[in-house]
Amino acid sequence: MTLKRRALFIFSLLQIVWLAGCTEKSFTPIEREKSFVASLNIQEPSLDFIDEKGEVMANWLFEKAYSGAVLIGADHVLLYGNQLSSIDLYDLTTGQKRFTKKVDIGTTNVCYSEATHQFFIANSKTNTVTSFDEEGNELASQQLGNYPMSMAATKDKLYVINYKDTKLSVLNMDDLAVEQEWPITKSSHGIAIIEETNELWIGGHGEGSKPNSTVKRYDLLSGEQLGVIEMPLMPIGLMKADDEILVVSHGRNELYVADFSGTVKWHLQVGANPFVVNKFKDLIVVAGYDDHTLYFIKDGKVQKAVDVGKGSFQLLVREE
Repeated sequence: MTLKRRALFIFSLLQIVWLAGCTEKSFTPIEREKSFVASLNIQEPSLDFIDEKGEVMANWLFEKAYSGAVLIGADHVLLYGNQLSSIDLYDLTTGQKRFTKKVDIGTTNVCYSEATHQFFIANSKTNTVTSFDEEGNELASQQLGNYPMSMAATKDKLYVINYKDTKLSVLNMDDLAVEQEWPITKSSHGIAIIEETNELWIGGHGEGSKPNSTVKRYDLLSGEQLGVIEMPLMPIGLMKADDEILVVSHGRNELYVADFSGTVKWHLQVGANPFVVNKFKDLIVVAGYDDHTLYFIKDGKVQKAVDVGKGSFQLLVREE
């Protein structure tokens, strides 16, 4: 082989290696017609996709330290991290990344609105909430209180709890203008909107030597506090499901199920340090953060326990 041909061969080989190194990692595709509950695990970042039979459909292992995820529509998942300077959107049907968007470090939460096809990023470093369209184009930004985190969207309003502050901000989703500010307890966390009764429920950790053991009820329009529901220690995971509110208290490893009036219908000790609860088909799913297990519950009893990755922290549900 001549020196010239050898050099050309080495150059071509280097090109192949470089291209292979630049190829984005893809994951196991999730078929469009498949329903799932997905567990985002944050100790060793991964997503486990589980079907209604409790079988693991796919496991996505990540190299980035993602601390949160949200479904964008039915076919995409957005991944973010508090210490990451970018967000990533993946297509579920192909398992491939659609885009990466640069953001400020400090993302605490992302909320998606199906009504407006926008997602909203709360940031604890800049104390802002920023809105984006589904392609990742920035639309508006708003300065808020100290450490915005829990969010919920309904109709044209976005409700934001400022975790290290004593106010909840009500924003117009169109331009993120602040329309109201409600007085709330510091270290509030967990939020559920009940449109049927025009109420908003808030949980929380509590602060310092005074841990919280209540869920507070507010009028959705005025912000007036309507009542307090006694709950086990640190009720921080709230979820509206059909005609019930599901609440998990990670200080007591308890699931409480209440009706819209605040009456507790039943409760169950489940999981080790649960942070989140969701509804999947006719099952309630609780994620145990410390025991890395999802619990599938029906009629007040655990039907199945499924092992997932370490540190199950969020649950995403898609039903087809």
